Amino acid sequence: MNALSPLALLTGHDPGHVPVMLPEVLDALAPHENGRYVDGTFGGGGYTRGILARAACSVWGIDRDPTAIARAEALAAALSTDAPAHRLIPVEGTFGAMAELLGDAAPFDGIVLDIGVSSYQLDEAERGFSFRHDGPLDMRMAQSGRSAADLVNEAEEAELADIIYHYGEDRLSRRIAGAIVRARQEEPILTTARLADVVRSVVRPDKSGIHPATRTFQALRIAVNDELGELQRALDEAPSLLAEHGRLVVVTFHSLEDRLVKRAFAQAAGRVSRPSRHEPMAERFVTPDYVLPHTRPVLASDDEISRNPRSRSAKLRSLLRTAPSASVRGSLS
Repeated sequence: MNALSPLALLTGHDPGHVPVMLPEVLDALAPHENGRYVDGTFGGGGYTRGILARAACSVWGIDRDPTAIARAEALAAALSTDAPAHRLIPVEGTFGAMAELLGDAAPFDGIVLDIGVSSYQLDEAERGFSFRHDGPLDMRMAQSGRSAADLVNEAEEAELADIIYHYGEDRLSRRIAGAIVRARQEEPILTTARLADVVRSVVRPDKSGIHPATRTFQALRIAVNDELGELQRALDEAPSLLAEHGRLVVVTFHSLEDRLVKRAFAQAAGRVSRPSRHEPMAERFVTPDYVLPHTRPVLASDDEISRNPRSRSAKLRSLLRTAPSASVRGSLS
């Protein structure tokens, strides 16, 4: 295969987007010729480009962000001319609905998910994801529905405290929620800089160097986009969309996400507590159709962390679908 033109097209990463743990993701996914893959979080296209550069195959790129879909469509059009053996099919929607979006195209040889916000979203002030650049307090990945400003200015104090505590894992959530409510009574909180200032007024910086508003921004983003709900729906659906020997690879960035993935993969692979030895096993134990290639998460290398600090908290877990069990399965009804 004449790979000069395709490789030049596929390895030219946008400097505004740095895919996290790309070599590790590709090793876990193991793309092969004529394979069929899903990049459930297309974003800047880093994983998709890596998959297509590794092998002449097809990738369905899902994203709810219209700007990400526009990037995917541009790449797909270029590939159709310069590298027709490398197919990209953009799909607008949420990865939590992948069975509905892609059910007719299944099964797939691999599915990859990078959970969280993309570099593009963080760096575009008008998207309102980060306090590094002042902008409207938005945070909507799909650019529709309830915004972070709506949530901050309309939610009850107790709801805000719960969101910050559960999704931001911030033990000062009540103090922060109270400060937000007092501040919005004076004037609506409409920008990222103002919200960051409100949080900073009641939370002192700690020795970690992390900005006091980091956890609050994380919590609001997760709530606005129902990120944990999306992840759980994807974990429920994705394994069944895999072909024999297909792989599901998920990269997470904080403990809430990783816990969901760890638990879902353990259940799929049969790594759950066995029932009491006094209870009959014949109808309860089913040989799993999935295995864990590694039981501990794969972490970013020190070299990558030094180049891309965002990878510091990344954890990669994968699940492999094996051949269906030949044993007789008991009824679980």
